[in-house]
Amino acid sequence: MSKKSDGPNYLDKWNPFEDLFRTVNHFMQEPPVRGFLQHMDEFFKQPFPHVSFPIDVKDTGDRQIVTAQLPGVKKEQIAIDILGNHLTISVKQQDILTEEDDNNQIYRRSESIQRSSRTITFSHPIDESKVKASYQNGLLKITIPKQPGKKIEIIE
Repeated sequence: MSKKSDGPNYLDKWNPFEDLFRTVNHFMQEPPVRGFLQHMDEFFKQPFPHVSFPIDVKDTGDRQIVTAQLPGVKKEQIAIDILGNHLTISVKQQDILTEEDDNNQIYRRSESIQRSSRTITFSHPIDESKVKASYQNGLLKITIPKQPGKKIEIIE
């Protein structure tokens, strides 16, 4: 007993979840949820460029040369601090995103700040007046002259 079909069968096209899918899709496109989902997408798209950055310390005998790789970072975003025998390199990146409608009314503004720092401890105090730093093509180079220490003679 086979039944001949005259055209498209209603049961073949009926999807019991179609209304649910349509409602969820509509919900995801509404402003509060859409904005949240966009923030999540932006968060995971970022490669976390400055969570930590590579550094190298080279001893040349009379000085130490510290290099830090900071591609894409502007000179103004870098801070170098010296305290005793510690050298700290800090990077602060701030991004502000503003979206406007056709009438130049701001309807969304987001701001993200990323900070990272690396501290290097030396075996000698650092004379900050003799430290030199340069920054070119994403490479920070800091030259630190070694301080001559006083040798103590051991007596019997």
